[in-house]
Amino acid sequence: MSAFRPSSMVLPPAASFVAEPVSKNIVRAEGRVSGADRAANFGHEPRTVWFTGLSGSGKSTLAFALEEALIAKGVACYVLDGDNVRFGLNQDLGFSPEDRTENIRRIGEVCRLFQDAGLVVLTAFISPYQADRAQVRQLHPDGAFVEVFVDTPIEICEQRDVKGLYAKARAGEIPEFSGISAPYEAPENPELTIDTGQPLADCVNDLIVGLGL
Repeated sequence: MSAFRPSSMVLPPAASFVAEPVSKNIVRAEGRVSGADRAANFGHEPRTVWFTGLSGSGKSTLAFALEEALIAKGVACYVLDGDNVRFGLNQDLGFSPEDRTENIRRIGEVCRLFQDAGLVVLTAFISPYQADRAQVRQLHPDGAFVEVFVDTPIEICEQRDVKGLYAKARAGEIPEFSGISAPYEAPENPELTIDTGQPLADCVNDLIVGLGL
């Protein structure tokens, strides 16, 4: 596992994320509580921990296990899971490239709100496009976005295949499936990389150490 380090990557512009609001008669309201005030209140720095990897790589398992461990340590945190979000906030989105980008755009904005509120937000999304993940990073203050690559080979993901998705994708029953009939762009410079071939408890411990929490 690589150690957590602030990213210095230069981000390309992306029109799908960087846009002006449709409403024009709006003014941003400013509160009286600063980010430093919230961090002092919670006793830890807020951040977004973004798990990315193929379906079946272990993103959700890691995120929920880390959440449990952090709550036990008194860290205010919450998991946003890709499937769960599609039951509510993003129930109107499919898996086309455009819908995937909008899915990540919305979640990126939610993560920014959670992070601004002082929480550690853990996300578990395939988020297959580097540009989309880069734009979510751009929404956050420096050092507040941590990309975690769950580096599990596709062969292992298929062996797990608890949802039966890979078999359906290879049979042509699921179009636009990341890693099979749609691309997955692995991170080039993630802050952390996790090998899920080791026990879950070791993965969680590596994450806690790497995140400094």
